[in-house]
Amino acid sequence: MQLTRAADYGVRAMVHLAGLSETRRAGTAVLAKAAEVPPTFLTKVLQRLTASGLVVSHRGPNGGFTLAVPASSISLLHVVEAIEGPIQLNLCTGPHANGIPECPRQTRCAVHNVWMHAQAKLREVLGEASLDELARECARNLELPRKDE
Repeated sequence: MQLTRAADYGVRAMVHLAGLSETRRAGTAVLAKAAEVPPTFLTKVLQRLTASGLVVSHRGPNGGFTLAVPASSISLLHVVEAIEGPIQLNLCTGPHANGIPECPRQTRCAVHNVWMHAQAKLREVLGEASLDELARECARNLELPRKDE
């Protein structure tokens, strides 16, 4: 089980944006360099983040991207689900709406509760990690002397 590159790149870009002042904008090229991702791929990721309401795209000569809301109110869960959709570890753990029936094995399956618990814990951990905390940690890490220096 692994997140897609799109989710990974989106998280990197969002952490970079969270580290900027609220009035500063970052263009795609700057974000791509900072996040170490291909600009063309990042463009598609930024479109998803903009559509989800996490990022605002500003046009014009002073254009670029900013967070739509304060970094303290955006979690990794928000970013991942904006790109990937709702986290679902197994078909039986998904939302049982829109005509999708509950898993018929649910009541006799010994693993169902484990999947549900694992999914809840993953959502909890990602939900507790805010972008502002991650941006501050990145800034601290950049200030630390490297072991190879």
